Amino acid sequence: MMVTARKLVDGPGEVRYEFGFDRDFNRVLVIDKETWEVRAEDGNFDAAAGAISSKIKKAWRESGDFPPGALFAS
Repeated sequence: MMVTARKLVDGPGEVRYEFGFDRDFNRVLVIDKETWEVRAEDGNFDAAAGAISSKIKKAWRESGDFPPGALFAS
């Protein structure tokens, strides 16, 4: 499984990433910056959404910023 994401919007309260399998950016992930509540805009928080949100959070913890993109491969 390869899931990729790229940042769409880094707003004051939330950050949005488009993501999908094999660079098919067909879904949107929304992260609340205060609570770290993560949701898929389509309502389907599946393994792909969980995997890429974990990668984004790891990068954020390391740098203090939301990364421009992320990649999860297994």
